[in-house]
Amino acid sequence: MPNIIMPRKIIPYDKHLKERARELRNNSTQAEIILWMHLKGKKINGYDFHRQKPLLHFIVDFFCNELNLAIEIDGVSHDGNEKKDEWRQNKLEAFGITFLRFTNLEVHQQTEEVMRKIESVIKDLEKRIKS
Repeated sequence: MPNIIMPRKIIPYDKHLKERARELRNNSTQAEIILWMHLKGKKINGYDFHRQKPLLHFIVDFFCNELNLAIEIDGVSHDGNEKKDEWRQNKLEAFGITFLRFTNLEVHQQTEEVMRKIESVIKDLEKRIKS
């Protein structure tokens, strides 16, 4: 079954972040690698995900353009930055982006549950797009 394509809304980004995004892709965390193995190659309902995607003045861990879906994995770099992460998420959600967050621990120890959650959110987004 082909995936549903949402009318594409261009989300601007700071072009200076392209090099930093490349560095992050080349130095992925173990949790990012695990999740990427499940997302790459359009493995989830035929949707294309990108790693370390610049959006606005930020970089999100994974992003699906067709669904405007961002996925973040919170590791130690997020500890103590909850307010900043919330502010960042709110800015991105104002552009119509749906945001999912998982911890490193969830990705490592509950990978299948993480994948079920992502698939569930994708189904919900598809229903919204169809209506």
